[in-house]
Amino acid sequence: MTKAIATFAGGCFWCMVKPFDQWDGVHEVVSGYTGGHIENPTYEQVKSGESGHYEAVQITYNSEIINYQQILDLYWPQIDPTDPDGQFHDRGKQYRTAIFYHNDEQKQLAMLSKEALHKSNKFKQAIVTEVLPASTFYPAETYHQDFYKKNEEEYLKDRARSGRDEFIKDYWSATNKTCKTYAKQNST
Repeated sequence: MTKAIATFAGGCFWCMVKPFDQWDGVHEVVSGYTGGHIENPTYEQVKSGESGHYEAVQITYNSEIINYQQILDLYWPQIDPTDPDGQFHDRGKQYRTAIFYHNDEQKQLAMLSKEALHKSNKFKQAIVTEVLPASTFYPAETYHQDFYKKNEEEYLKDRARSGRDEFIKDYWSATNKTCKTYAKQNST
């Protein structure tokens, strides 16, 4: 297996695990914190916005089965890339969007995908998702890992309140059909 890592911030990490967790070639999706100035931050420190961290997910995947471009193509339809102040009902610096690249190839692909999204005119506002170098990633507390599986009812309630699904339906439905087609092809 050719193991690779991708790291993304897309608002509340509870909502960012499942979209990646379901794909062939994805080995693990870990909720955590990155980009801040405190070592080993707690959820409370990150949630307060004072630690400087983003809530993020780190994806370990087999690049022979799913490549970084495909991972990027799955990332964009999970977020509102025009919101500089958080995502949906989660507000604050810790909920901003970002792509954290681990090497020059990831940086180039991330920048190209951001530019392609800008040129698509899908959004009237600027694409504000940052492309940043990866820094230390701290896994979140055990309670937050695989939250959508362990606490399905709470996950579904939070997601329903957030407005994320309505946004995705309004702005990304055609893209999500493409993702579903990829999944069907990839699973055979």
